[in-house]
Amino acid sequence: MDVQGSKRLQTASRTSGEDACGARIFALESENRALRSENTRLRSEVALLREQLQRLQGSHDVLPVVIPAPTSTVDLSRLDPSLVTQIASFVGTSRELLNLALTCKSFGWQQPASGLSWSLAEEVAQQAVRSGQNDTEGARITLPQYVRGRTTWLSVLHEAEHPLKFDTLLGLGAEHPNEKRNSFRALKLKIATAIATNYVMDAGIHYAEFQITSGGSGMMGGIVRPMPNLDPDRYVDGRFHFFYRPFYNVFLAERTNEWGTGNVHMCQYFSMSGGMFWTNWEEDVPEDRDGMEGCSTGDTIGMRLDLNEGTLTIYKNRLCLGVMKDGLSGSYCWYTTVMGNGCSITINRSSFPGNN
Repeated sequence: MDVQGSKRLQTASRTSGEDACGARIFALESENRALRSENTRLRSEVALLREQLQRLQGSHDVLPVVIPAPTSTVDLSRLDPSLVTQIASFVGTSRELLNLALTCKSFGWQQPASGLSWSLAEEVAQQAVRSGQNDTEGARITLPQYVRGRTTWLSVLHEAEHPLKFDTLLGLGAEHPNEKRNSFRALKLKIATAIATNYVMDAGIHYAEFQITSGGSGMMGGIVRPMPNLDPDRYVDGRFHFFYRPFYNVFLAERTNEWGTGNVHMCQYFSMSGGMFWTNWEEDVPEDRDGMEGCSTGDTIGMRLDLNEGTLTIYKNRLCLGVMKDGLSGSYCWYTTVMGNGCSITINRSSFPGNN
């Protein structure tokens, strides 16, 4: 082969090598772009799930979720979604389900191929809500039957696990200090009221505690008939309490068969004196009972409603003060009324105190 032919062969070989190298670089760049796109999508999914976690925690800081590095790769898409859903149903609480959703996209992201319109974690949460596994005996709890917008089945399940909260606020300056809605305060120099409207007690025994976190001498609390149609906007500019005579006809117009035949439509404890008042919204009746005590900031007032016996028993810091009212029947909701200037109350369910 002459010198010129050798040079042509070397040039062709070099060109072929450069083409192969260029093709490899192009393939790697394409793969890199695809991985970056996938990484961006996964980051968006994780951000959405963490936002759900933050909403469930209310005002608390989001806790870091530690996901151990897998030792092997398992293709969860090959598993029957109904089987995975059934297994996940044993996880338990909404918080545990949310942590499960954060472990991988197969649990936490919408799976159109499986026939579900939401994630497996959402499917399990929906089934838990509709099964009534968190129902409270003798109480009717109102929960969303459908989800839309930013509401998720995980958030509804969390609500079912913590159903006792102040759903309805009435009066000037009434507000929730945090997203959990089991706390209530009045900021103006007015009288405002909060009702656990979506927690209606119509049978059995129920116990709740009212913790006075500030302004304790201005707290009143107890039970009232369910009146879901009271319009908060109507009372937003003034005072609101259940002993205000101009409202009596409004209250009585809300009467339904679930009130029963009893005439005790509202019964309350007054923290300043420890006194008790009740009304049928025709006349008001104060009653003095032995053992009643007042309370102040830092104290916890417990109330035990026994609809089997028709009694309301009062506790102060878990110590029984006595039966405040008897002759109760029909359905009731928990409520509290506070005088303004920062008085704040938190309501919680708790176990019954001992007979001390």
